[in-house]
Amino acid sequence: MTQPSSEAAAEGPNRPAEGGIRPGVDVLGREGTGPLAGVVVADFSRVLAGPYATMLLADMGATVIKVEGLDGDDTRTYMPPVRDGEATFFLAVNRNKHSIALDLKDPQDLDVARSLIRSADVMIENFKPGNMARLGLDYAAAAELKPDIIYASITGFGTGAGAHIPGYDLLVQAASGMMSLTGDQDTQPYRAGIALFDVITGLHAAIGILGALHHKDQTGEGQLVELNLLSSALSGMVNQSAAYVTGGVVPTRMGNEHPSMYPYAPMQTGDGMLIVATGNDAQFVRLCGALAIPEVARDPKFAKTRERNAHRDELRDILHARLATQSAARWFSELSAAGLPCAPIQDVGGGIEFAEQLGLQPVVLAGSGSRKIPTVRHPVEYSRTPVDYALAPPELNESSELVRNWLLHQKALAHA
Repeated sequence: MTQPSSEAAAEGPNRPAEGGIRPGVDVLGREGTGPLAGVVVADFSRVLAGPYATMLLADMGATVIKVEGLDGDDTRTYMPPVRDGEATFFLAVNRNKHSIALDLKDPQDLDVARSLIRSADVMIENFKPGNMARLGLDYAAAAELKPDIIYASITGFGTGAGAHIPGYDLLVQAASGMMSLTGDQDTQPYRAGIALFDVITGLHAAIGILGALHHKDQTGEGQLVELNLLSSALSGMVNQSAAYVTGGVVPTRMGNEHPSMYPYAPMQTGDGMLIVATGNDAQFVRLCGALAIPEVARDPKFAKTRERNAHRDELRDILHARLATQSAARWFSELSAAGLPCAPIQDVGGGIEFAEQLGLQPVVLAGSGSRKIPTVRHPVEYSRTPVDYALAPPELNESSELVRNWLLHQKALAHA
């Protein structure tokens, strides 16, 4: 893996504003141009779904104060892999944040937490249902402290009959039906290679918070934003969940093939596999032309999507025979040049390097001075309010003094 380019590494607090945009200021001193500059997030979330959401908000300029237990976020111990003794899992979802360690069962630390809520625009938590109420930090209590607070709460299976089920991504992959779709017909169900529904829920949480912030800008009203992993999973399964809800069909495992399109799968070439994705009839005609088998596209058994699906076994043999005449790299070059959707199958390192070859600069340095951590670039580019990578993922409690002093200042202002 190559290191970030000098341009990417330069993105940060000292980068000049483009187009005359005035930099926003993090309430704890970080300067930036992100669209959420000035928004304060009290982040009581742990592990993945909540931290991923708050990292996205932090990248966009929000001041995110990460409240950790005295032992830190669990993901600090999720190793290997590691970088300089730190878990890469934690580093992946916690840049641009400030860390303060609090024992929420200690009255003094609990008072600090309440002070933080009073000074925040957004609060997010993913504790087991009922825990925040027992601490006096649930939405009702938070709204008393800060009536216009936006309070995002993430659970695994909701706050009703599923409240007792732990919110682990793997449980949701199993219970949602997603694992029943993953793998070949003759294999056992498989989980996705990532905590897929934690990530999707994190995205939904960020979207929900942004929607609530817009409503607050219009009305001055805060609100409770509730999410659960199972609902996010069912939404994220899109056509597969709709197959049952709308069509009354229970989808089954099909390996790497698509239930509604063909060819849309890995294809065997002369030296390996290549993904070929044909989304419509016109693309199939062009594919057959590029493969020098135009007569196949005219065959009534393959001319239309429905017929190709019905005769996919026969069509697969024809395509594989033609693709076997050249390497995957050669076909990727030729089919791409013809404007046909295809892609090599690579490992994660190859994926990062491929993005670099395309000029997407996937790796950016987060932090400054002696602590700069290579991280994956924020996925959204803003032409007027660019994100920055000013802060490396925080060491445990590293911003305690800074946060506490700011809260004392806020308290003094409130009583002035």
